Amino acid sequence: MKILVVGSGGREHAIVHSITQSITAHEIYIAPGNAGTARLGKNVSISAEAVEDLLQFVLQESFDLVIIGPEGPLVLGLADRLRDVGVSVVGPSAAAARLEGSKAFAKAFMLRHGIPTAAFKTFGRTNLAEALEYVREEGAPIVVKASGLAAGKGAIVCGTEEEAIESVRSILDHGSLGSAGEEIVLESFMKGEEASLFVFTDGQDYVLLPTAQDHKQIGEGDTGPNTGGMGAYAPAPLMTPELLDIACRTIVEPTLHGMRVEGHAFSGILYCGLMITEEGPKVVEYNCRLGDPEAQVVLPLLASDSVELFDRLANGKLGDYSILLKSDSAACVVLSSEGYPGAYKKGRPIHGLKEAEALSNVIVYQAGVNEMSAGEPTTAGGRVLAVTGIGRDLGEAVDTAYLGVHCISFEGQYYRKDIGEKGLARAGNL
Repeated sequence: MKILVVGSGGREHAIVHSITQSITAHEIYIAPGNAGTARLGKNVSISAEAVEDLLQFVLQESFDLVIIGPEGPLVLGLADRLRDVGVSVVGPSAAAARLEGSKAFAKAFMLRHGIPTAAFKTFGRTNLAEALEYVREEGAPIVVKASGLAAGKGAIVCGTEEEAIESVRSILDHGSLGSAGEEIVLESFMKGEEASLFVFTDGQDYVLLPTAQDHKQIGEGDTGPNTGGMGAYAPAPLMTPELLDIACRTIVEPTLHGMRVEGHAFSGILYCGLMITEEGPKVVEYNCRLGDPEAQVVLPLLASDSVELFDRLANGKLGDYSILLKSDSAACVVLSSEGYPGAYKKGRPIHGLKEAEALSNVIVYQAGVNEMSAGEPTTAGGRVLAVTGIGRDLGEAVDTAYLGVHCISFEGQYYRKDIGEKGLARAGNL
């Protein structure tokens, strides 16, 4: 099968790596890809959001399957354009991708369909005064969210009224998040613990990947600003079979049904970011694709052939499919550049990458890396590498991941040293 994977991050490296584990050899192209994907397939210099260029390339090369990794091209309608010309594609339509592309749409959708989530109100740039008054009425803690795509940095949990007012002014009045902040959602703070649920659906039927927990904030102990994700582990001990059943009945199935009845069936990968509260699971946010770095822990636990799974998803054939998962655990630690999620320097040599990759049960996924033709690779992004460890249980997976981390070094390297601690504590291993 000739396959195109769209995207350039660690998530796309994980997708390509999973394809290489297929029992059948496949011809893999990645647009634009990264240094890690270049080792596994052929990178193509086309931006993930260059919809027309990608469409022409797919038609020219006659791909059998296209897997769209990031949210940007999905919101821009790449999946629609491909389906219009008869291409099998993994990824929802632009209308369905609004579940991620517009938090205002997603919250209103949940309200319409009785899907549990936090109480909220939406405000645009012309409603600054009303938004500030709402903050004063509701008090703190309160969550301020940019409605549009903000690379995982658009949600601000405000512990004080003053912080919330500053955040609202920054986004609506000063445009700190650009077009992503044309509209904001102010929502009640939910007490609980977060978990990630990944649903592979053809619009009608669905299968689940292992649950996961992400570490969104830059600092240990979940402190500091949000990032794209500093680490993850799977499966999440928090998500018991009982909670998973409740989440499917009250969130997953009503979401898929709601999208169908509204005329925008969701075919692709639905990521339900959940808060496990005293009242049960509630939706924090939807994403319309695999998470990053969650992809780096859920895909290695897939025992089924990933190409068969992606192909069935793309072609509406999940109804009679039984997904197979490994009994192992996986943990991932992200190595980032000093200063991330703010400004950071690039071009710093990375040492020890080969040593880490040589370790048993360690996979090093590349994201912000420039592969040099001679010498060592160098840093090229905020999140540089994601080091995944596989183990018989979560404790072994975490230990294995950090063994890989300790092989690698570059100037200004930063990583959290507490990845997996919540899960270990819940499992009684800490």
